[in-house]
Order: sequence, then C-alpha cells, then structure tokens
Amino acid sequence: MNRRLLALLSLCAFSIGAVVVGCQKAADQQSSPDASTTPSVTEAAKTAVKKAIEPKPLVIPADTVISVVLDQTISSKTSKAGDKFTATVESPIEIEGKIAIPKSARAEGVVREAKAAGRFKGGAALALELTSVEVHGKNHEIQTSGASMSSKGKGKRTAAMVGGGAAGGAAIGAVAGGGKGAAIGALIGAAAGTGGAGLTGNRDITLNAETPLDFKLLRPVTIRQK
Repeated sequence: MNRRLLALLSLCAFSIGAVVVGCQKAADQQSSPDASTTPSVTEAAKTAVKKAIEPKPLVIPADTVISVVLDQTISSKTSKAGDKFTATVESPIEIEGKIAIPKSARAEGVVREAKAAGRFKGGAALALELTSVEVHGKNHEIQTSGASMSSKGKGKRTAAMVGGGAAGGAAIGAVAGGGKGAAIGALIGAAAGTGGAGLTGNRDITLNAETPLDFKLLRPVTIRQK
C-alpha cells in the first residue's frame, strides 16, 4: 500500500513539474517577438529616426540669379556649339538663412551657339547656358537662361536681347571684341531663347577667363543639406 501511494505521489509530482515547465516555455515564446520580424521592425525604426533628424532640402526658386566667373576663355571664333565650359560661383545663394550654393562652387555649362564674325550678318554670335552646379560633392542639373550680346554700329558696343524661343534668356555683362577690358554692361531679361550677340566690323566675341556672368534659373532646384 505504501509503495503504491509513493509511486502515485511521484507520478503526480512529475506531471506537475512537466506542466510548469511547459507553461514557462509558452510564456517565454509569447514574450519573445518572432525573430523573423525583428530586423524589419529595427530597420523601420532606423529609417524613421533618420528622416526625423535629416534637415529638409533647400529649394532654390526659378528666376534666382546665379553669378559666376568663367574658368577659361570662350570665343565665337574658336568655340563651337556643344562645347563644355566650367565656371566658379562668385556669390553664395542663401535660402531661409542657409547656404544652398556656396561661393566657389563649381559650375558647368555648354556653348549653345558660336559663329565667327562674317557668318551672322557680318557679325559674330555666342550663346552660353549653365547646365549643372556641384554642391557637397554632388552635381545638380540646372536649366538657365542663355547669355547673349549684340552691338549696333561700328565701335559701339552694347548688350541687347536678340532672337527668341521658349527657353527664355538673358543678356549678360561680359567682355567682348578685341580689347581685354572692353566691358559691355549687364542686362537680365526674358525671351532670348538661343539668342546670340553680334559685333559689327567683323570682330569676334571673346569672353576672357574670370569674366563675370549672370544666369537666371528657369526651374526650381532642390539642394539636400549635408
């Protein structure tokens, strides 16, 4: 009788222990998240934190003027349409009190039109546009008005709008003709298109290195802050 009672008690104790262990495992499984879902939750949290601390982009509106100086000489006699050129930003552009494009940023452009003297009603033609600007090591494509110049009468040099088109444009103060210091003044306007600049008297247009040029943005540009 005692042996049977002892055996029965032992069996009950074993059963109770098994039940307790099973409940503990179930509780542990419920309290522990599925391992397969942990990485995705972590990544989502990281992304949310990154977006929260990331500064919002700066948007430079259309019609903003970008002032640059040429890095090399460009001439209607030696240049041709499609030639690339580089320039350096002369004045920083600020948006909401923050620098969107810093001074000395590198800019690139393209010659849209270049005709030597004698091929354009006896005069020369030269049109330039900026195509990109580098900020924080990243190139940002831009669309700007074109630079154009013209002169009326021998020896008289002025900046004037010529041509037309949907692109819009600006006549830009520049150095033209044979003399190094022959400044022509600055003019910013609209509706120049691929406009050119003609110099009478069979004189070609020459924009020397370090010539200041102003280009107007035709579309907004988004710059991400570093």
